[in-house]
Amino acid sequence: MSSSNNPIPSGPLARRASRRVLIQHGERKIWVGGDAPVVVQSMTNTDTADAVATAIQIKELARAGSELVRLTVDRPEAAAAVPYIRDQLDKMGVDVPLVGDFHYNGHTLLTDYPDCAAALSKYRINPGNVGKGAKRDTQFAQMIEVAARHDKPVRIGVNWGSLDQALLARIMDENAARANPWTAQAVMYEALITSAIENAVRAEELGLARDKIILSCKVSGVQDLIAVYRELSKRCDYPLHLGLTEAGMGSKGIVASTAALSVLLQEGIGDTIRISLTPEPGGDRTREVVVGQEILQTMGLRKFTPMVIACPGCGRTTSTVFQELADDIQTYLREQMPEWKKTYPGVEAMNVAVMGCIVNGPGESKHANIGISLPGTGESPAAPVFVDGEKVATLRGENIVGEFQAIVLDYVQKNYSKAA
Repeated sequence: MSSSNNPIPSGPLARRASRRVLIQHGERKIWVGGDAPVVVQSMTNTDTADAVATAIQIKELARAGSELVRLTVDRPEAAAAVPYIRDQLDKMGVDVPLVGDFHYNGHTLLTDYPDCAAALSKYRINPGNVGKGAKRDTQFAQMIEVAARHDKPVRIGVNWGSLDQALLARIMDENAARANPWTAQAVMYEALITSAIENAVRAEELGLARDKIILSCKVSGVQDLIAVYRELSKRCDYPLHLGLTEAGMGSKGIVASTAALSVLLQEGIGDTIRISLTPEPGGDRTREVVVGQEILQTMGLRKFTPMVIACPGCGRTTSTVFQELADDIQTYLREQMPEWKKTYPGVEAMNVAVMGCIVNGPGESKHANIGISLPGTGESPAAPVFVDGEKVATLRGENIVGEFQAIVLDYVQKNYSKAA
């Protein structure tokens, strides 16, 4: 055990030094990098040309807590729709900054649709998909020049599924000339990192300010992502966007994203994240926002919504009441947050415990701001409620859910109001 003079370290390492990039729409300002909080972003999966459907989904993502929302701009109809989407969002009071995702024809769309270029708050450019041969440099330059003219930040987003083949061939040739050649995996890592940094330098040479550039090197493997970003963070001071290219569906996608991003964030690497979950059929797109927030909050990096602590259940908790109550309370808290964060500052730091029996129930409940210990199998049909460590009530009967929810609301109103 460590002595009192050398305590066991806790918490993530300090963030790696990076420049700050401002992304804004109107009065809404989002800082990425430096000492700014890690930013959660998401991406629509609607057809951008369908302005109404896209605006509705962006509103849902923003309400769930997405601080930036990216949308595909892949053809003239999509580019033409972007200003209408922005206008519709503004009319609904949704000021989330929009990021345009460009591949292949971005130089044409940004040039031919200046209203689209102006309506977006940031551009994402994949240097592997801006053209081949002589066209590549020209088309990349066109996109950067538009960004500089409109004073828009750019994420130069390299992807291992669409690497610049000429650059990859160059690095493979350099590797072949080594006395001890690298593995194919190491060559791929180097190609990703070199592409990101060389294109960032080129963007600066073309007139884009250094504090307008964010980098990413996205892959789909957990260990690959960790290795690439560790090296990238050593070789540049641009803010870094984290995320697996394709995390996958359901629990696999959540676990893979958490495993990769948590290691990097713990080491102080990363300034903005996106959880690229594959939605299940009919699934809610906002799930990726919730997962991103929960990764940051459970790591102690940010606070978004009150956290519910609940036991896993065992043979002592054959009743599903505590499970239903935990789910109801968690849903209730998240649904209230868009309004609560305006009225009750600090409420996102509140902890609520919903426990299923007397083994850990009273103890966990006392550690939370508000806790309830529901009766387990064979226990007295009574549920003690604790507020800030003190027992304040014992609930019984069929309306425990409603009564406990009322206690939670009362606690919020008394402890987090601006007048409190």
